[in-house]
Amino acid sequence: MRNVYLLTIAAWLIVCSAFCQANRPDYRVSDRPADALSQRLQDLFPVQTEGVDYQSVYDGLAQLYANPLDLNSATRDELEATYLFTQRQLSSLATYRAEFGDLLSIYELQAVPDFDVSTIRRLLPFVTVAGNQGLFGAYTTPTDNYLIVRYERLIEQQKGFSDATPDKKGNLPTRYLGSPGQWYARYRYSRPRAFSIGLTVEQDPGEQLEWQPSARRYGIDYVSFHAQVQNRGKWKNLLIGDYQLQIGQGLILSAGFVLGKSAETVQTIRRPTLGARPFTSLTEYGYFRGVVATYSLHPELDLTLMAARNRRDANIAADSLGAGVIATSLQTSGLHRTLSERDDQGSLPETNVGLHLLYHNRQQVHLGLTVLRTSFNTFFRRRDLAYNQYEFTGRQNVVAGLHGGYIWRNWNLFGELARSSGSETNSGGIGVVAGALVSLTKKVDMSVTIRHYDRNFHSFYSNGFSEGSRTINESGAYVGVKYTIYRRLTLGGFIDYFSFPWLKYLVDKPSKGFDYLLQARYSPSRQTTFYALYHEEHKEKNLTVDKVKDVVGTTRRNYVLNADYKLRHGLSLRSRVQWGSFRYAGQLPSRGFVLVQDATLEVRKFSLSGRVALFGTDDYDSRQYVYERDVLYAFSFPAYFNQGVRHYLLAQYNLSRHLDVWVRWARTDLTNQDTVGSDLDQINAPHKSEVKIQVRWRF
Repeated sequence: MRNVYLLTIAAWLIVCSAFCQANRPDYRVSDRPADALSQRLQDLFPVQTEGVDYQSVYDGLAQLYANPLDLNSATRDELEATYLFTQRQLSSLATYRAEFGDLLSIYELQAVPDFDVSTIRRLLPFVTVAGNQGLFGAYTTPTDNYLIVRYERLIEQQKGFSDATPDKKGNLPTRYLGSPGQWYARYRYSRPRAFSIGLTVEQDPGEQLEWQPSARRYGIDYVSFHAQVQNRGKWKNLLIGDYQLQIGQGLILSAGFVLGKSAETVQTIRRPTLGARPFTSLTEYGYFRGVVATYSLHPELDLTLMAARNRRDANIAADSLGAGVIATSLQTSGLHRTLSERDDQGSLPETNVGLHLLYHNRQQVHLGLTVLRTSFNTFFRRRDLAYNQYEFTGRQNVVAGLHGGYIWRNWNLFGELARSSGSETNSGGIGVVAGALVSLTKKVDMSVTIRHYDRNFHSFYSNGFSEGSRTINESGAYVGVKYTIYRRLTLGGFIDYFSFPWLKYLVDKPSKGFDYLLQARYSPSRQTTFYALYHEEHKEKNLTVDKVKDVVGTTRRNYVLNADYKLRHGLSLRSRVQWGSFRYAGQLPSRGFVLVQDATLEVRKFSLSGRVALFGTDDYDSRQYVYERDVLYAFSFPAYFNQGVRHYLLAQYNLSRHLDVWVRWARTDLTNQDTVGSDLDQINAPHKSEVKIQVRWRF
């Protein structure tokens, strides 16, 4: 019976593969739509939420798009990290591979239970089947070997670049030291699961090109490098240079494509263990610079050792107690445009050493132990403010924890427990997160998680599931559901309750809140998709009325109606209306809206996309965020506020199989303001124009 079944599948696949290649060209991986990356981001983040590093998410997704994941060699955690699979689909794929071996073609997914045509079409831009082409004929995985160079700048002059006039005392006002242009270049040479070499350089607007080795300035402001080899016998990973680690549920080490609460209401609560990965982002913090290695002690036991030496941007001030100088805060903007910003640059040397011991049993059970010690050369103590009372103080912090997981059928149980300790009395907090992902039926997926992070739990490289942007001073419980009524109609939602046991910035007492999201997605055809979304959030914040400050409740509401449709092959449109409000208890609400029309035209080697957006808000509190398409490896998620019109055009042309060129123009015109921006970024005109040019050479 088994042989008959295998022969039937093989015969069916031959016919299906031939038919698909002859009649369904959209199935070919080489024909991946140019806007697939942009489409995926807009689907994940129809509205902006707190606690998400969008730049890192974009970088991770862009890398996945550039190097699709091999369905035959990828681990379950790697597949889960794409957030494209349900637990039932992951289990079905694992069972199918165990029973029938590697997939012969990507089209074979149609024979895997729980995979339908619409699901496969969504996966195509981000997965592949390496080592085979169709049913016959092997090919080697293409090598990623390219150089990207980009230049961008604002057309209008900002105050920081204007001429400086001395004041009455003869002092010159603060101005940016460098030019208004921004330069960026990246070289990458890699083969998935084998090796990677990369170099990234960037010069932000206002940063000065300067060669001064004594001050650790070597021309270009930001330089990042890595060299990595993988799967060399028992050496599973060896990486030198800049890197991040994704381990457990992110209570100690977290990096890369990590999502928080989003329109993907089920899959994003769990952090997969991916180990060390090269750091290639333009986010100039949150990474290690040193060496990391993973060695297989046993087929089911891996040991990872890491060491790093970084110079962190920090504010250094005189100690009020007369004990020299101390670091009072860490700077994360990565900007070094003025003398004060340059004084903070690399002012706090930091050393990290750590280990991770991982037991994994056929991806069904895994248990891990993680230890990370962080040491500063300068005593660290935040400003003497009430909400900083339980923040880290001292020179050294050690955080250790256990994480684990168990997969049973369509259930995925996970958790992590960690504790921090340091040289000062305010350390010693606990962090814990536990939850489950489950496909209850073929149509219903569900997620549940609880978390608790003490107010004195200190972990500098964490990014656990949370409401805030840091894994500290929070407790909460989250439930997410996704219901596929039938393949064209999907409903989803989540509700999350959270509390903050201690004070926060701009919240002068312990507080609590909740938020929930509801959405519906309907795809009547391959050319048309509609979705509607409602998100409501309740929090407590400081409010000053008549010079009396109090902590009151706030309510934020967001509504989204979106339509994607293709008029013909190569021409797609997206229409969107988004509105919302923000209100302090007892006060009038602040309201805002944005109307957006996008269009994308693809003709052979040429792609042109654009947007016209009309927006109006009462103030910044009711701002509206809408993702914008940008050049490859650039990310744009601006806030629309005040009143006006914004538009952009993005053109891409493939001059040859080696050379691609992008040009982007964007402009915002305000109708209720005479200036744009504030402080040194202020433009003395009611408009702001941006131009961006990028070229990529593929060797």
